[in-house]
Amino acid sequence: MDGIPDANQLTETVVAMLTAHSPSLLGALVTLIVGWWMVGMVTRGIGAALSKGGMEDTLKNFLMSLTGAGFKAIVLITVAGMIGIETTSFIAVLGAAGLAVGLALQGSLANFAGGVLILIFRPYKVGDFIQGGGETGTVRSIEIFNTVMTTADNKKIIVPNAAISNATITNFSAMDTRRVDIVFGVGYGDDLRHAKSVLEEIIRKDGRILVDPEPQIVVSALGDSAVDITTRSWVKAADYWGVFFDLTEEVKLAFDEQGISIPYPQQDLHLFREDKA
Repeated sequence: MDGIPDANQLTETVVAMLTAHSPSLLGALVTLIVGWWMVGMVTRGIGAALSKGGMEDTLKNFLMSLTGAGFKAIVLITVAGMIGIETTSFIAVLGAAGLAVGLALQGSLANFAGGVLILIFRPYKVGDFIQGGGETGTVRSIEIFNTVMTTADNKKIIVPNAAISNATITNFSAMDTRRVDIVFGVGYGDDLRHAKSVLEEIIRKDGRILVDPEPQIVVSALGDSAVDITTRSWVKAADYWGVFFDLTEEVKLAFDEQGISIPYPQQDLHLFREDKA
């Protein structure tokens, strides 16, 4: 049929195109193979460097994947340009797509950045008891976008890393020792020196309370209905709550045995009778 090339013409056309473009095709193929191999080498090198620096495996693997994808995109764009494909519009489309994705995922990107900062500066680690992002609990895992914690009553809490990294973090496990401060009120009519000696005896008998720094027992306030005595005892961080609860109970029992009152807020009501003329 007229206008339709026969098989010989198609073969000649293909051969001519291959002959004309074979150098560029060969160069593009070599570039693709070598580029792919170099991307693998660079990615593995980055992974080894991050592992040597002590980076978390989760973040390390993510950064390796992100870096590998970026380098592979560069290789593909380079190969496309070598075989005559216009790459300007392709790069513009990728840029626009990247901007759109970035705007859509800005919250996730903020959480990712927060996770990177947490893993780099290490304000806390797995196993620490912290307060951050409006939550308090023990850190179970530090992930790319979230920090997973469990509360004292064993509830699982997932907190976005951005919420933690952009707020105040209190790490209760960072230091080896903590100070247990407890306030006890005694009546104004009780012997203050006797009350302090009872407290000293209770603290001395508790082997969990450290002798250095030395515990303190001080009169901290003269309240409306009681004299406030504050005990300041240094303990190992792991013993904090045990000492807090036990010391509170022991003091109440000892005060009852010694006849030392623990007053509660009260008001005196005075009634005046007005004589009528």
